[in-house]
Amino acid sequence: MKKKYIWIIGVLILIASLSIPTFHILKTKWNENKTVNTIPNGFTDDASQLNLTKIDTLIQVPENKKEIEVQLRQILKYAKENNLKISIAGAQHSMGGHTIYPNGIVLNMLPYKQMELDSINNILTIGSGALWEDALKFLDKNGKSVKIMQAFSSFSIGGSISVNGHGWQKDLPPISESVISFTLMTENGEIINCSRTENEELFKLVIGGYGLFGIILDIKLSVVENIALQYKYIRFSPEKYIEYYKKYISENPNVNLVFGRLRISDKHFLEEATLNFFEKIEAPIPQLSNEKSTETQRLVFRGSVNSEYGKRLRWDLEKGMNKVSKNDVYSRNELLNDHVSLIENKDNSSTDLLQEYFIPERNFNQFIEDIKPILKNSKIDLLNITIRGVHQDNDSYLNYARENVFGFVLLFNQKKTEKHEEDMKTLTNQLVDVTLKNDGTFYLPYRLHINKEKMRKSYPQADTFFKMKLKYDPTELFNNKFYQHYK
Repeated sequence: MKKKYIWIIGVLILIASLSIPTFHILKTKWNENKTVNTIPNGFTDDASQLNLTKIDTLIQVPENKKEIEVQLRQILKYAKENNLKISIAGAQHSMGGHTIYPNGIVLNMLPYKQMELDSINNILTIGSGALWEDALKFLDKNGKSVKIMQAFSSFSIGGSISVNGHGWQKDLPPISESVISFTLMTENGEIINCSRTENEELFKLVIGGYGLFGIILDIKLSVVENIALQYKYIRFSPEKYIEYYKKYISENPNVNLVFGRLRISDKHFLEEATLNFFEKIEAPIPQLSNEKSTETQRLVFRGSVNSEYGKRLRWDLEKGMNKVSKNDVYSRNELLNDHVSLIENKDNSSTDLLQEYFIPERNFNQFIEDIKPILKNSKIDLLNITIRGVHQDNDSYLNYARENVFGFVLLFNQKKTEKHEEDMKTLTNQLVDVTLKNDGTFYLPYRLHINKEKMRKSYPQADTFFKMKLKYDPTELFNNKFYQHYK
């Protein structure tokens, strides 16, 4: 009889232990603030939700090529006559006011997204307002895929070029490398073609130029074949990251997509790492599906906010899923077509903020040791660290990958208070300091917490960049908060 009770108690304990994660996820859902964050008329904001700004006009551009050219010239003329500045917006995932100028005109480029494929030469011509998911859906029907793009497909292509985003494609430079050419409307309404052989200086300035040199219209991008990929992963100590990366990624010709991740729970903080990669295989390639169930995945991610249990749970669940899904097969387009809704924050009292730091291989381990106490002592909640290999960029003027580097992508959750904003500013400066100490650079599309002097230590070419701005736009017609802060 005694053994029977012991067995029953054991079963009850097992059920209770299995229900704790479920309860935690449900609690996360229940605690979310259901209030919808609306932007008042006459204002605009960006993904940070910290840049609510009064503007003169928000103009949605036409879809048609002829119509957009006529309308934009009229807007340029009107802006000059009324002493107004123009900022250029896509999906607005930059977080430092890069798409905003106070009391200025904001151009919403999203409607401009026509596409045309040259399948013989593997060139996609696409409107700058198109999202990457638009491009993936179009290319998928033709057996093609995007060559280089950011981790989420919900960003605009023009915006990605303006920040010169990088992807998780194996050992490639940023997006700049895949740009063949683009047409640009300059401040006088002229439309010019920019490439590595035509208007080369502007080509370099506009890529990663944050909308300061003109309006990007049509872009020609290199595309590649859509292929079947099989998932692999390995887990190890971060000290072995470079060794394992070379062995399992760089020296493996079949690897196509790859990202690393560091453990961020207090227990074993930055003491475990994973490499998640996808190898090319010969297998049927499924068509891209429009249906994606993301809510459970989102809630697991959101459950890690300000929760040590949630952070451990997420790491353990991902580790378990890695074992279950190891060797699973995906199409390349399916993997690239992840939406930012996968991690969407529905709590209006806080916001999620990204930072990125690019570190050369020789200082990889030292950088992790340097950031460990800074992150541990910070009052800002760290949600995620992923690592991506980024090769040298020889195309953009304001380049952050001046040699082969590893990009550390940090995601934080910050309360929308002055105190937390000040804490984030302190944290950012500490992280930039150790980045500079390790011969690295910080990425510019995020909050403007770094001063001009420190920015120029990371980007010594900045002074010349801003002089070039005045060469091509002497009246500073194209303007934004980023330019006002750093010029």
